Amino acid sequence: MTRKEIVYIVLAAFFVTNAVLAELIGGKVIWVGGPDLKVGGFGPFPMSVGVIPWPIVFVTTDLVNEYFGRRGVRRLMFITIGMIAYAFVVLAVATRIPASSYGVDDESFRNVFGQSQWIIVGSILAFAVSTLVDVLIFHAFRKRTGKALLWLRATGSTVLSQIVDSVIVLYIGLALPLGWSAETFVTSAATNYTVKLLVAIAITPLIYLGHWAVERFLGEKVADDLATAAAAD
Repeated sequence: MTRKEIVYIVLAAFFVTNAVLAELIGGKVIWVGGPDLKVGGFGPFPMSVGVIPWPIVFVTTDLVNEYFGRRGVRRLMFITIGMIAYAFVVLAVATRIPASSYGVDDESFRNVFGQSQWIIVGSILAFAVSTLVDVLIFHAFRKRTGKALLWLRATGSTVLSQIVDSVIVLYIGLALPLGWSAETFVTSAATNYTVKLLVAIAITPLIYLGHWAVERFLGEKVADDLATAAAAD
């Protein structure tokens, strides 16, 4: 196995694991700042805890984009969609098998993982669309800036792609099955997106750290050639 293949496999492992985790825990909604927080006429601000693993997805997406190009991201996207769909099937089967009296009862299990199935359906669509948007924007910036302004293409692609992701996944995954009002949906989508945006900005140093680690592992010339080939793909 080459060092290039090792880098891709490690990035893929982090990407897929955190994406699937986000689907499984996404049914839990928390309050950002507390249930009584108001900002002007807005608030309180609900948010899915599925947002928590996404910073790692942001970082790995940008690294795969940088070094493996559009084909690398598309390949990873299809693998992740397959794993999310697989998780959906396993959960669907598990919820239909009667529980014994020694563990979690059927109702509790369905309350947690039954909701996750709706999240997974919405997330497959949201994930595919937002990833494609992220790739297009990332490489549009890459063509115009070259190797410079890494923070701009990383954050810029996230800013726009996560609008798509937040709206689609919340509407299909939570708003429809739970019968949310339009106000609740808009407030929650805005909160999820704002948190993702702030996190994307805050983790910019991690993206530079990831680039440093890849260059150190592959060698600066090999990493640079890989990035150049990815940009030209």
